[in-house]
Amino acid sequence: MPIIFILLLALLIGTLGFWDALGAILGAVALFVLFWILVAAAAVVGILWLIRRITA
Repeated sequence: MPIIFILLLALLIGTLGFWDALGAILGAVALFVLFWILVAAAAVVGILWLIRRITA
């Protein structure tokens, strides 16, 4: 698995250049982090909605 990652990274750097590849990787990581923040926020809103519905 790490060999595939290294090959994909080399292909990405060879195709786009180092800085564009770095930007693409950082963008993908940021997208992943923001997705999980959105999932956590949706879970909190859902739990609060359920609590208010049960107690009301």
